[in-house]
Amino acid sequence: MAETKHDWAEIARNPRFVELHRKKIVFLYGWWALSAGCYFLLLLGAGYTPGLFGVEVIGNINVGYLFALAQFVITFGIAIHYGRVADRDFDRLTKELVKQIG
Repeated sequence: MAETKHDWAEIARNPRFVELHRKKIVFLYGWWALSAGCYFLLLLGAGYTPGLFGVEVIGNINVGYLFALAQFVITFGIAIHYGRVADRDFDRLTKELVKQIG
């Protein structure tokens, strides 16, 4: 089986690859910043506003627990959103790039 040689430098300069890479970077860093911000708000809130985080909402469940559980909701929401965007945009751009190269 013959091995296919690719000019990776040429592929990296391809406008479709540049567009794909830019879209993924913007998407990933934007959502990373949001999730990291929420995470650090949890730490700062627990450390500097224990009174607020200790306010009971339902029974023994307080604001701190709800904020911590919101981290999981945010994570799953971002993962679902990424899957949809990847199916709609990233996969389409990748297929176009592979078709153009091959």
